[in-house]
This record gives sequence, C-alpha cells and structure tokens, in this order.
Amino acid sequence: MTRLTSIERPDDVISPATTPPRLLLSAYQCGPGMGSVSQIGWEWYSRLARKTRVTLVTHVRNRPALTAAGAPLEGTEIIYIDTEWFAGPLYRLATRLFPKSQHSVFLLSSLDFYVYDAAVLSLLRRRLAEGENWDAVHAVTPVSPVAATRLHRLGPPLIVGPWNGGLRSPDCFAEILKGDSVWLYPLRNLGLLADLWFGSTRGAAHILTATRATLESIPKRCRPRCYNMLENGVDLDRFHASPWPAPPGDGRPLRILFTGRLVPFKGLGMLLSAVARVRTEFPVELTIVGEGPMKAEWQDLAARLGLSAAVSFAGAATLDQVAGHMRHAHVFCLPSVRESGGAVLIEAMASGRPVIAVAYGGPAELVDEEVGRGIEPVNTASVTDGLADALRDVVRRPDIWRARGEQGRRRAESCFGWDAKIDEAMSLYGRMTR
Repeated sequence: MTRLTSIERPDDVISPATTPPRLLLSAYQCGPGMGSVSQIGWEWYSRLARKTRVTLVTHVRNRPALTAAGAPLEGTEIIYIDTEWFAGPLYRLATRLFPKSQHSVFLLSSLDFYVYDAAVLSLLRRRLAEGENWDAVHAVTPVSPVAATRLHRLGPPLIVGPWNGGLRSPDCFAEILKGDSVWLYPLRNLGLLADLWFGSTRGAAHILTATRATLESIPKRCRPRCYNMLENGVDLDRFHASPWPAPPGDGRPLRILFTGRLVPFKGLGMLLSAVARVRTEFPVELTIVGEGPMKAEWQDLAARLGLSAAVSFAGAATLDQVAGHMRHAHVFCLPSVRESGGAVLIEAMASGRPVIAVAYGGPAELVDEEVGRGIEPVNTASVTDGLADALRDVVRRPDIWRARGEQGRRRAESCFGWDAKIDEAMSLYGRMTR
C-alpha cells in the first residue's frame, strides 16, 4: 500500500493576498548532492520558491537531503510519497541483474515512477476535493519522455519537462555499449506505450524539450506545444570563471579533467588510449572524478598503458569539489558515446574551460569550435585519434583554447544559468494562467 509520509510546511507561510499564482511541482527525484537529475529537481524547487508559492510533491527517499538543505523553504510545502515497499526490492533486483550497467538499473528501477505517479494523482485529487487549488502543475523529474504522468487529469494546465531522451544508440560503438546492456534499451518503448495510454503528451499544455532527438520523439501532432529548454542548468556562482592555468609546455603538463559516472558508455577507455599516445610527446595529467562499476577495469587499463603516474582516479566529489577540479584543469574531456544531455559540459564552460566531446546526442548541440571541439562519432579508433589530435592542439595553440574557454563562459552566462531558466518558466506560467 502506498503511504503518504507527511506534509511539511515552514512556520512562515506567505500570505496568499500578496503572492503570485500557486504552483504544484512534481519532482520524483529532488535533492541537492543526490545525482544530476535530483539536482535538477532541487534547482527548480529552491529557485521557484524565491518567486512564487510552491507545493512540492516528491518521493520520501529525498526527505533526508531536502531536510538537511533546510526544506521546506519559506512559502512552500512538501508532500512526501512513500512507495519504498515497491521501489526498494525492485532496485535490489536490478543491481543484481545488471552489476555493470547503471543505465539498465535505472531503466528497470524507474518502473517505480508509475506507482509514485498513481499515488500522487490519488492524493491530490482528494486535496482538490477538499478545496485546494493550484494555478499550474509542472512535472520536472524524471527528465525522460517515457516517464508518463497522469497529472493532467487534475485539471490545472500541466507542463512536463524539460525532457531529455529519445536518443538512439549509435551503431558504431557496439563493443562499448555491449557492456552497458544495450539490448535492454528497447524496454523504454514500454514507456511510450504508457504515455499513449495515460495521455501525458496529449494532455500537457506545454512540453519542454531539451534536444532535437527529444523533439523528434514527440508525436507530430503534439510538437506545436513543445518549447525548447535545456534540462540542465548551471550555478554560475559555484562554477565561476577563473584564470586559465599557465599554458602547458616547458615541462608544465597538460591538465585534463573528466567527471562522470564510470559506466561503459562514457567511453573513458578511448580517452585513456589518447592520453597514452600524446604522453610520449609532452607531459599530461588526467584527473578522473567519479565512481562506478567500470572503475577497476579502467584503472587496470591505465596501468597497462603505463599511465599510473599520469592518471588520478579522484573518486566521487561534491559539486563544489568538481568546480575546484574545473579551475585546476586546462581542458575538459567527455568521450561519452551516448550522452543525452551534458551537464558537465556546461559546468566546464561556466568555469571558463574549453571542452572536447564526442559529437553525438546532447554534446553535439553544445560543443563547437567556438568553445572547444566535437569529435565525429565514426568508430572507436577514429574517436581516439580525434581526442589525441585535440589534446595536441591545446598544447600547440594554447591562446586559441584559452579564448574558447572564455567564449564558453559567455555562452553559459547567456544560455545556461539557472536563474535565466527559471525566469523563462515564470513567463510561461504567466502566459498559461492569464
């Protein structure tokens, strides 16, 4: 049985007579420091709380992180939904079945969202019957189009997204994706059937789509209601620009940074191979920030390539620690072969660092020659060659790459800051509720 854990409100609730329209925010994943999608939920909740009245409905597993961050925030309330009776056993089963593929674990364990969403709908219908009202409903997480919600049935206009999904697996990296249980990916189509059954995209007033692949995954008849908005944002104060380190050369190493989950599709083996090539030409330091099931395998690869002294596996890090690593690096590299988004890329840009990435999926829409270099996704060998050539170019033309980092900061300020994103959303809410 689904349990409503509690409803929490701070002591000081803003008077409805002096406040803007009220928003119901559904964020299944929500909490600072709990991963990229949960961080997205937290950013929406915490920043909207400064501008309007918010009722946040979220999963009970997020409660410790939210409470530690001071939630519920002033003028808001939080409704926690408990489906751990289903989610816990499902997650444990998924981790046993797919010990190396966090994406596959996510796909299977995300079935809990449908249980959560049904519980939310039932509870909020009771609240509406008792006289509660909201001017708009916004479902911000999960960020996948296959997370079909039924919240349009509540009555107020519904916004879903920003969604980021619909990306197909590239055929040219079959060996890398084999380790990520890519055969399981078609199960996402069950989510599309759920969307058809529940009427999520049909019933949404607006659908926020992050990428071209996402937009193309939306039924054509629904695309006129789509609004382009990147699902990721960046805290421009935390990830602030700092002077580029002294250029590599004259014995100074080229400092390269990778951050992310250590899972097969991140393609870190290609970056390690590229570093092994250029290390015979100039000194290199590669810092790898993150944890995951591929860590031991990639540590072994680094040792076999003779990179033990040049590569540092720094483990997991907080966002503040990641920002510190960014400021220490000359260049950020993301060799992922199947990246729907690319939050770390905009964090690197905000830090004033040039970026190198495989030009497929989200990174293809973020990275160009103005801010770094996109490597064409032909095959493993060509990407390794491209990474090595790009690293050589950083050493050969440091002024050009410093300027690319500066342009990345300017782009982050104009396009990727969270405050600008929330202002966009507030304008959208206003147009919907007039």
